[in-house]
Amino acid sequence: MRIYNFSAGPSMLPLPVLEQAAREMTDYNGSGMSVMEMSHRTPIYEAIIAQTEADFRKLLGVPDNYKVLFLQGGATTQFSAVPLNLMKTGKADYIVSGSFSGKAAKEAEKYGKVTVLATSKADNFTYVPYVDTFSPDADYVHICYNNTIYGTTFHYVPQTGDIPLVADMSSYIMSQPVNVEDFGVIYAGAQKNMAPAGLTVVIVREDLLGNARPETPVMLDWKIQADNGSMYNTPPAYTIYVAGLVYKWLLALGGLDEMKKINERKAKLLYDYLDQSKLFKPTAKKENRSLMNVCFVTGDPDLDKKFCSEAAANGLVNVKGHRSVGGMRASIYNAMPEEGVKALVEFMDSFERNNIK
Repeated sequence: MRIYNFSAGPSMLPLPVLEQAAREMTDYNGSGMSVMEMSHRTPIYEAIIAQTEADFRKLLGVPDNYKVLFLQGGATTQFSAVPLNLMKTGKADYIVSGSFSGKAAKEAEKYGKVTVLATSKADNFTYVPYVDTFSPDADYVHICYNNTIYGTTFHYVPQTGDIPLVADMSSYIMSQPVNVEDFGVIYAGAQKNMAPAGLTVVIVREDLLGNARPETPVMLDWKIQADNGSMYNTPPAYTIYVAGLVYKWLLALGGLDEMKKINERKAKLLYDYLDQSKLFKPTAKKENRSLMNVCFVTGDPDLDKKFCSEAAANGLVNVKGHRSVGGMRASIYNAMPEEGVKALVEFMDSFERNNIK
């Protein structure tokens, strides 16, 4: 029996995708071999990566003047790649709304002057700061669109004018439509809403290519990766294949407009329960609540620990909050069915009745 996995990543994948990957594990499309075994330089694999990119572009409406790169190293590697590719004058603005945007800003400081325009750190990142003024000489503005650890998200797109806006969308991408043209660069680790761990997708506007600093490692130079179709070296071939299956699953579902409706229903179910609960309290401010990562506490660390243990015993696993904040976190990405969220709410209600004082 499959359990409901609320992990923040690697997260659960759609069951139909897993079943198709299992059917094709030893023989993909009559080739007599697994995609795991294929050379990335063969026509059969080139067709896989081309279709994966085409479906990705269709889902997000990626304009023709943007390149899509399938890379390795996780979103954390892009913390370095962003300044190495974009810092021409050596200045950048960052909005620090959580742990990962803070790490990205710290990494960028190795390459130039970083201005932190705003941060919610003093309030334990319970909200996303609103910013509408930027350094006129900044090479780019960087944000993390959804804060996986703290359960907050941007509900506005910073209007940066001619300054390229760069967004880490690791725990947001594919959850709902995005206007790609609002951004110069979007990057995302795949292990939350797109594929197993091992793949990072970068969307970059073409005019931002070709400006890498001289010391940029060849594997972090976006133009080199774009010129080589994401295959300067061996790509994460099997993970790209699984991502392609996920994109087809999303298209068959009705695309990102339909996915947004489903995600809103799931999140509403959980937040509505939390808002009336006498035991559990959501930690993110209402105006910045994430649809993907729902964080909550009881106020008693021992009770939190008991809840996580009993939840796991009831097939609701990985609800423990990040080690840096404690409490609980239910990551309800695209692949989490509505039935899973209902099961969690029912268990929370039962736990509350049994433990309320």
